[in-house]
Parts: sequence; structure tokens; C-alpha cells
Amino acid sequence: MATVDRWLLPDGIEEILPPDAARIEGARRRVLELFHCWGYEFVITPHLEFLESLLTGAAKELELRTFKVTDPNSGRLMGFRSDITPQVARMEAHSLKQRGPSRLCYAGSVLHTRPRALSTSRSPIQVGAELYGVPGSEGDLEVISLMLDVLEQAQVPDVHMDLGHVGIYRGLCQAAGVSGASEQQLFDALQRKAVDEIAELTADLPVAERGWLQALVELSGDAAVLDQARQRLAGAPAGVLQALDELIALAESLKGRFPGVPLYFDLGELRGYHYHTGVVFAAFVPGNGQSIAQGGRYDNIGADFGRSRPATGFSTDLKTLVELGNAVLDEPRRGIWAPAGHAPVLWQAVRELRAAGERVVQATGHDDADQLHSSGCDRRLIERQGAWVVVPLNS
Repeated sequence: MATVDRWLLPDGIEEILPPDAARIEGARRRVLELFHCWGYEFVITPHLEFLESLLTGAAKELELRTFKVTDPNSGRLMGFRSDITPQVARMEAHSLKQRGPSRLCYAGSVLHTRPRALSTSRSPIQVGAELYGVPGSEGDLEVISLMLDVLEQAQVPDVHMDLGHVGIYRGLCQAAGVSGASEQQLFDALQRKAVDEIAELTADLPVAERGWLQALVELSGDAAVLDQARQRLAGAPAGVLQALDELIALAESLKGRFPGVPLYFDLGELRGYHYHTGVVFAAFVPGNGQSIAQGGRYDNIGADFGRSRPATGFSTDLKTLVELGNAVLDEPRRGIWAPAGHAPVLWQAVRELRAAGERVVQATGHDDADQLHSSGCDRRLIERQGAWVVVPLNS
């Protein structure tokens, strides 16, 4: 992306110049049109809110990523949105209160106190979709399919899918009686694949529970991992086996819908563990260390706003889609160069052309040669026999 000199802006904050800004806006419109074709309705959330609302429920995880300011009117703390998903959850639960499934989508800038990774933006343009009121695999399959459609529309090459289910780890911890600080320590060790540390943390557990939890660090890879998981987790609580069955069924459906997308499974990957309740997923491309789109199930996210419902969704960064995608972009709109002047008949001709969807750039009488050169026009408006007509620029 074209940006101004770095010293003019804080690290991780960009302003996007032409023609990149036009490319991003075009991509935004195409994504929103795709959401519309799937039945998702567009909502716009506020850029900042009182912290009590912005960081309620699952959004507590975002506190360290949220810029805070004091509202001069009320004296209360406010925060700039760092993730739109919790805001949409509040709208769905508190404002819309729709019966039956609710499909909502959004697109807007968010602001992070720190980037997800070095050299990444602190001001991504987040686009995403949320599905409420549809429990289990049916809802997960719809949302993941929509996410892959978005990536396919942008023609992002070589997409790989990473799938997991936080219910497996959560169920095993409950069976083993692991909770509180011990659960957090084990969680951290699993994310680092620290085998020795995991063995130490589970050493005092019963044999079966110890074996199940230690197995999670090894259960990662292609679809064969799911068969291994059936064997390694045999005898685990019913909720754990049900979560595994959900993951297996989802994988089969995704293979049928997107046979060209490799699927990778990691039962020890607990992205968003503290607020996700079921399937978690992310899309990656080789050479990019961070996921380019991600999401998961977060049932009951609206409980703090008075409405507890099944929920699942995904989000991605529009800038990343444009940067990584190979979609054929719309040709830059050419235009019509109109002469300077204030004659009513000229003004009327210009207005009629613009109303018809034409791009018309009118000369101002100052540096017109330079203006014409930079205008991108391929035609011009001239007066011929008392009427204004459009002709090729060089005619």
C-alpha cells in the first residue's frame, strides 16, 4: 500500500493514497455484496463507546488492545473499538432481538494499541459476518463456507484451513478437575507445545486423564489426526467425544464443498479459548505468519446484554485481502474533460453526464494543461453547432 513518510504517523498507522484507496473500497463493496447474496444484513457500529459497554462479556479479552479516552461531556472512560464482533453481539441481543436466525455483517476500521505482529497494521479495516440462533455444525459450516467464499472472491492463493475445537480441552480439564491457575498454566504450555512442562503439570492426575491431556500436544496434522484422536481419547467424557464428532463431520462437509483447500487440525490449538465455546478456525497462506481470516463459535456472547443465543462468526482485514489477493480489479474509471465556464447550458450538460454515471472533470481556468494530464480523462466535452457533445480526447 502507498503510504506517506513514516515520521508523519505513529507506527502501525497508515493513510492510504490513490489508487490503493480505490482498490480497497472496491473490494469492500464486493465483499458486502457477497454477504448480501448470502442473506447477511449490514450494520454500522460506533467507533467508540463507554468502556462498560465496549468491554462487557467476551470483549473483556480486548482491554489491553483498546485505546481509552475520557468523554468530556460525562467524565466517563470511553474506548475506540478494537474488534467489531462484540458490538454486533450487543446490537443483536439488546437492540434487534430478532426471532429465529439472525445474519449480520459489517465493515469498518478498528484501532489496536499494539499490532497482532511486528510490521502489521494497528488500524485494520475489519470485515466479517455473524450468525446467531443456529447451534452446532450447521452454523459453523455456513460461516466457514462464507469465509472461504470471501477469500475465493479475492483470489487469495494457496489458502490452508486450520480447525480445532475448544470443547475438547475444556471437557478434559473438567474431567481431570483442573481449574483456575493450573488450567491457565496448562493452557499456556499447550500453546507453546512444551511437552516436558505439560508432563510436569499433569503428573499428579489420574492415569487416563493425564494421558488424554498429554495427547493433545501431539494431535496436530492432516485428517489422519482425527482418527488418531478417536483412539487416543477413547473413554473420554461424552462431551469431549461429541466435540470430536462435530469436528469430524465439519471436516467431511468442508472437503466436499472446497476440495482444493487443505485442512489442518490441531486439538491443542486454543485460539480465543476464554470466549470461544466450540469450533475455532483460521485461514493461512504460506509465507504469512499470521492468519488472514479467523473465527469460531461463541455461544451466549449476548448473555450480558440480556439475550443468550448460539453464535458463530468470522472476520478478516480488508487491506490484507487486497494485498494478498489476485482478483482482477475494476479498470480505473476514465472520464470526460469539460472546459471552464459558467454558462447555464454548459453546466446543464455536465450535470446530465454525471447523472448518467459519467465521471466529468471540469477545468477551472488555472493550470488546465496540468489538470488535464492528471485527470485520467479519455474524452472531452466540446460545443459543436450550438450543442455540447462528447468526443475522443484527441479529436
